[in-house]
Amino acid sequence: MANILIVEDERPINELIKRNMNLVGHKCVSAFDGKEALASVERHSFDLVLLDVMLPELDGFDVLERIAGIPTILLTAKNSLPDRVKGLNMGADDYLTKPFEILELLARVDAVLRRTRKENESFEMDNVKIQFDSRQILVDGKIVECTPQEYQLLEVLVRNRNIALSREKLLELAWGYDYEGDTRTVDVHIQKLRKKLGLENRIKTVYKLGYRLEMQA
Repeated sequence: MANILIVEDERPINELIKRNMNLVGHKCVSAFDGKEALASVERHSFDLVLLDVMLPELDGFDVLERIAGIPTILLTAKNSLPDRVKGLNMGADDYLTKPFEILELLARVDAVLRRTRKENESFEMDNVKIQFDSRQILVDGKIVECTPQEYQLLEVLVRNRNIALSREKLLELAWGYDYEGDTRTVDVHIQKLRKKLGLENRIKTVYKLGYRLEMQA
């Protein structure tokens, strides 16, 4: 996965972001002010920076100017259009306003990494391989025929692995906001994925909530 620098001076938020990024497989370094962020960039190579705008020492815009070339998502409580435009014009790849849902942050991180990393993206667990570019699923090297909806559900589980997702959230992420069916369709598709791909021990039922794709972080 990716090496990510989290620059956020509020330690509970920094830790929350780091914990969830680690859950889905990213490796993270935390910094709590602008100068510490620049020192981290000097010491490490990062695929992405999550950068708060309101920072001690140097603000996020100053840091952004000095780390040109590293993909960056700005995180800030500021929601004014001039701030958003300024950040994007300075080279930020995305802009997320606090408070935000962790699942939205994870989705935006995925989107920026897909745009900025050149290698073909795939994911493997046990004998199953998911090829995101071609939307194919292979078991023991052989393509398994899945419906577009089954693939979409599996991709949502993979990209949010180790995170418990409610049936309602899975409907929202995999079927879309406009889907009018009930949550039982999630159960049906989960059972099909488990059977087709042999993922009975990976896709866990979370009691009274939904499902989680369980992987070692």
